[in-house]
Amino acid sequence: MSVNPPNGPQYGADPNEPQYPQNPAGNYPPPGNYPPPGNYPPPPVSGNAGYGMGSQLPGGVQPGSLGMRFLARLIDGVIIAIVSAIIWAIAPDGFVGQVIFGLATAVLGFAYFVYFESSRGQTFGKQILGLRTLGAAGGNPTQAEAAKRNAFMLLNIVPLLGGLLVIVAYIVIAVTINSSPTKQGKHDEIAGGTQVVTT
Repeated sequence: MSVNPPNGPQYGADPNEPQYPQNPAGNYPPPGNYPPPGNYPPPPVSGNAGYGMGSQLPGGVQPGSLGMRFLARLIDGVIIAIVSAIIWAIAPDGFVGQVIFGLATAVLGFAYFVYFESSRGQTFGKQILGLRTLGAAGGNPTQAEAAKRNAFMLLNIVPLLGGLLVIVAYIVIAVTINSSPTKQGKHDEIAGGTQVVTT
């Protein structure tokens, strides 16, 4: 014989604790009302986990690939080299001429990228290949952002070793672009989060 009523407080229970009614047998929903296993929606993707490998970034844009960015730089390099050839032709011979040529080439390349990226969002090479540089806040990069992401080009100023230092910088940038899900290189990180995307 039960001492406690079916839905009353159990023997020895704390009277201050809330009591919940017991569910009589047979009052559970039938099995057919439960969702079938395996038909749950996938969890939302957070952060940058879904970026890269051709997937889109916020706003429906896609990051520019390493290969396309390399070709764009190559086109821009040809443009800069044509002007540099003129400087080389009028520079004096010897060590002084090499220093002047290195300084002029470094400043020319740096100014080229900073001006076109901050004013148009793209150099001629990027325009030809359908790429665009975005600032950290969207839109065109500021002059400060464009200067930071292209500052490595000024390494050409260093006599004798300048060209080698620039090559090392390009290798570091290429490796970091390739390993980034959003295809942002070390120079983009230094600039505060700039990014090259397809247009």
